[in-house]
Amino acid sequence: MPRVKVPRKSTAIDMTAMCDVSFLLLTFFILTATARQPDPLDIKTPSSTVQFKVPDKDLGILSIGKGKVFFEIIGQDVKKLTLQKMGEKFGTTFSPDELKRFAVVSAFGVPIQSMKQFLTMNGDQREKSGIQTGIPTDSTTTGQLYQWIQQSRLATAELHNTDMRITIKGNSEEEYETVRKIVDVLQKQKVNKFSLITSAEGAAK
Repeated sequence: MPRVKVPRKSTAIDMTAMCDVSFLLLTFFILTATARQPDPLDIKTPSSTVQFKVPDKDLGILSIGKGKVFFEIIGQDVKKLTLQKMGEKFGTTFSPDELKRFAVVSAFGVPIQSMKQFLTMNGDQREKSGIQTGIPTDSTTTGQLYQWIQQSRLATAELHNTDMRITIKGNSEEEYETVRKIVDVLQKQKVNKFSLITSAEGAAK
């Protein structure tokens, strides 16, 4: 008896559902992502073969370039509490809207007296206005840089029950005097351990 041949059919997979899920995920990531703001300082970091990943929380980054010092606090909750504490120290009250604006600012370099004006500007206005003259680097315990570091460390300990890690991002061509001021401020707070951000030179042989 002859064998009946079953006609072969190509396998068809309906990809509609997968495409829908893919586009939904893509839309979600686009809408929830936060655009990275450009660095206010054009810093050429020194090269190094050491590879160490900088943590993404409980971190304070001091950027040094052109004789100016900028400070970036990682974590919106820590930023808000730090600004509140700075306001109390320097006799300034910040509104909830100003605290919200400060929470999304990356690195900043303005005297505390100009912070309210700074927060009303957008990114382009801040760059063109020349308001970012750097944080005053007086190394006394009442100086602004000293207080920014101290109050951010206190805010981190209060909110996250951990020590803030301090990282320095310095220009390779920066003069030693400016860097020395930063180190003096840290040492006065007994912060003798900090990281330096460098560019990758290549894998160590």
